[in-house]
Amino acid sequence: MSTDRLRPLRAEDLPLVRAWRNHPAVRQHMFTTHEITAEEHAQWFQRQQADATRRLYLFERDGRPQGFMHLSGVQLGGVCEWGFYAAPDAPRGTGRAMGAATLAELFTVEQVHKICGQVLQGNAASMRFHETLGFRPEGVLHQQHCSTDGRHLDVHCYGLLAADWRASQTG
Repeated sequence: MSTDRLRPLRAEDLPLVRAWRNHPAVRQHMFTTHEITAEEHAQWFQRQQADATRRLYLFERDGRPQGFMHLSGVQLGGVCEWGFYAAPDAPRGTGRAMGAATLAELFTVEQVHKICGQVLQGNAASMRFHETLGFRPEGVLHQQHCSTDGRHLDVHCYGLLAADWRASQTG
């Protein structure tokens, strides 16, 4: 049986998380697709630390880092957004385990009302991921995001209410 846990991201984790983020398999599905420099990443981390409604987590399985979770707008009874990625070499099922651990944290510890996620057009795996975890499609922002190659991509919006998540945990 695996031991999964979320823990706050630390400065010493930044090189690993940046390497994951810059991997072509991860980067292709991001809103910002350029390679992130060490300086840019350090500045981003500092800005996140200054915002009390942000949470940055490293997901570990059996003590080994396997993924990253970014949350914004976290507050009691509020609506927050998430973004995430698994390590490029993470075993199959890592994303689902990381998502489940994060939902439990947000709905039971942080006591948020709703979690929202956005998925770029063409990322079918992320759409399935959200729906598997119980998220509902809430709409499409047509041609909302301009990719680096000049294409305008749709952004698919998903949401999960705390009440719906709780009902899924008991039934």
